[in-house]
Amino acid sequence: MKLSKLSALAMTTALCAPSAFAEEMANELTLVSWGGAYQTSQHKAYVEPYLAANPDVKVVWDESSAEAVAKIRAMNEAGNVTWDLVDVVASDSMRLCDEGLAEEINHDEDLAAAPDGTAASEDFGDLIVSDCFVPQIVYSTTFGYRTDLIDQPDSVCAIFDTEKYPGKRSLQKRPIDNMEWALYCDGVAKDEIYDVLGTDEGVAQALAKLDTIKDQVVWWTAGAETPQLLADGEVVMGSTFNGRLFSAIAEQGQPIGMLWDMQSFDLDGWVVPAGLPADRKARVMDFLKFATDTQRLADQAAYISYGPARASSAPLVGKHAELGIEMAPHMPTDPANAGNVHVYDYEWWADNRDDLDAKFQAWLAK
Repeated sequence: MKLSKLSALAMTTALCAPSAFAEEMANELTLVSWGGAYQTSQHKAYVEPYLAANPDVKVVWDESSAEAVAKIRAMNEAGNVTWDLVDVVASDSMRLCDEGLAEEINHDEDLAAAPDGTAASEDFGDLIVSDCFVPQIVYSTTFGYRTDLIDQPDSVCAIFDTEKYPGKRSLQKRPIDNMEWALYCDGVAKDEIYDVLGTDEGVAQALAKLDTIKDQVVWWTAGAETPQLLADGEVVMGSTFNGRLFSAIAEQGQPIGMLWDMQSFDLDGWVVPAGLPADRKARVMDFLKFATDTQRLADQAAYISYGPARASSAPLVGKHAELGIEMAPHMPTDPANAGNVHVYDYEWWADNRDDLDAKFQAWLAK
């Protein structure tokens, strides 16, 4: 006869010393994310209702997700992991998992089922790209442009056309996205991009294409930078996360348009750093189960235009919490926006990221 979870817990209690027990949960959580509108959406959809049910818990935010891999490596080497739950992109979750720096998740045991009983692993489906990854949202990196300064572009390759679209551009200070867009706009077919990028000649080709606009690029590291650069008129077009652009356009009324062509689909989700003490891990897992259930992921879409990662959440997406506008048409996954998308090869980037980072940074320094 299969033991119930309660019976199994009671048996374990009898066998283990009380101090080894994770029934005692820490009352402080350090959550790591990206700042800005996205982190605000997480706080409103996940943290505020969790704290309402757990008033003794204190949540501290850290905005260092862009440096998550390097910082978790350093914490692990120092034997002092100060983060409890970390928001990362899919490829970074794979690197952390492969290096043993993130805990493996039993998605069906550790996470809530869908309201109809569908197991979490089925509800998240193919978006579970790593054993250590709990998906939250589907988002895209795409382009915004100043509607009053340049004509409406219809192709991502407008970024390389400085004659028709004069002015500064902003691009993220990393190889991901930029290398793929460069090859695509240099004539490489979408389904051949990673084959080409996997060669020294392909890397050189991508960097040569980027060379054609290098002196017109403002490089950004934080998602808030491009919307601000656009608002200030310092750039006429630039890449950033679609939710950042939605916030600038719909919430702030900036004269900015969205270019969805070759938007780069990506996933964001949680990883639990390896090596947490039992009481901290217990609190993390309690929060994680709550924060990734069907309703919570649907609630997040009321604050930002990112698609929820659970299939059961999609029908629950409604209107913006403050603006009252329907959010579905502003999602990167909406059919009207997804006519020509770029989908990351997560495994390729997990395997090649460190090498391409080094080559890209060396190119920037020239």
